[in-house]
Amino acid sequence: MKIAVVGGGSTYTPELVEGIATWALEPGGPTHLTLVDVDEARQDVVAGFTRRMLAHSGSSVVLEATMDLRAGLQGADFVVIQIRVGGQAGRHQDILLGLKHSLIGQETTGVGGLAKALRTIPAALEIVRIANEVAPGAWVVNFTNPAGMVTEAILNHGTDRAVGLCNVPRELQIDIASHLSLPESSLELDWIGLNHLGWIRKIMHREQDILPKVLEILETPGGPANIPEISYPKGFLAALGMLPSSYVRYYYETERMLDGIRRSPLTRAQQVMRIEEELLAIYRDEAQVKKPKLLSERGGAWYSRVACDVMRALCSEEGAVHVVNTLNRGVIPMLSDDASVEVRCSIDRTGITPLPLDPPDERIAGLIQQVKSYESLGVKAAVEKDRDAMLMALNAHPLVPSATVASRVAAEIIERGLI
Repeated sequence: MKIAVVGGGSTYTPELVEGIATWALEPGGPTHLTLVDVDEARQDVVAGFTRRMLAHSGSSVVLEATMDLRAGLQGADFVVIQIRVGGQAGRHQDILLGLKHSLIGQETTGVGGLAKALRTIPAALEIVRIANEVAPGAWVVNFTNPAGMVTEAILNHGTDRAVGLCNVPRELQIDIASHLSLPESSLELDWIGLNHLGWIRKIMHREQDILPKVLEILETPGGPANIPEISYPKGFLAALGMLPSSYVRYYYETERMLDGIRRSPLTRAQQVMRIEEELLAIYRDEAQVKKPKLLSERGGAWYSRVACDVMRALCSEEGAVHVVNTLNRGVIPMLSDDASVEVRCSIDRTGITPLPLDPPDERIAGLIQQVKSYESLGVKAAVEKDRDAMLMALNAHPLVPSATVASRVAAEIIERGLI
């Protein structure tokens, strides 16, 4: 089995390689791993380190690195996309664009997410086009943000053998299980929403819904230290009756989140650039053979586990259930069938099937619809180079307050050459 990773020079790659090496010990596991990147010097550093990791672990996985996309994808069973078009410098400019207009510029939420989608979607579709030619039948596994929009574009304009992944649902499940001193596998989450706009409506444990207990704990002053980024006014979570994922804060606590971005001496992009410099220095050290602890500060916790678990399920007869990004196909009735959603799916070698769920009620339905309108308009803008769709995407976004602001931001996006 061959796995090709596009964006192989990412500092995330060693985490993914660690999971692939473990999977390779199983019958039918991966045997070949090819890293593909546009930055040869950076990829050489990452590839050198990951080779030492594999050798140290005694793994038999054969690792190759190339700048040739077509050659790298040739014969792949899985194509993992983890690219960052424009790098962290582009992300930094996206954040500043938001701040200039008193808006959230985070890389998946708000104007930052749209700017990144406009850069990323054409590149992702080109990768898929080549994969269709040289690796027909391969599964495309997208981890590139904004994951929901990129996945929607791939599934509707590239291939139906694709899935979008995010670490947030798994990370939240692990945090909840850890706080309750329960095995993660003993919990089943009723998860509904879009990428980075998800809610837990039930937490089933031994046929009992323990979400009310979890919400009660979270309403306790101080809350649990190991369930981060879930802080709301007293009584809010009880009234909501659900547990929102961390990114929902950008909608529920916009002013507080924007203030935090303004007050930070460095943008998140600048913080990541510093972390990546340190990581690459570690990777260059020939004596280093183990994944560094610093990698956890890069973000994307449990990335490797999520990716490998889903790829493993796609190879198996018995399959598994995971929260992934896929086409709606009627599972959320108020959204179109070709909209990407983030829901529990049954995954096996026959494909990915969203599991039936209760439709969202009035507490969250409006926000889901509004953000999906923005996302689908943004995908149209990126695929068709449609500036009117880009303006309407901004106008539809709940964090953009007016047509005037949307028009100003749109003009700057055009000036930057993103569309």
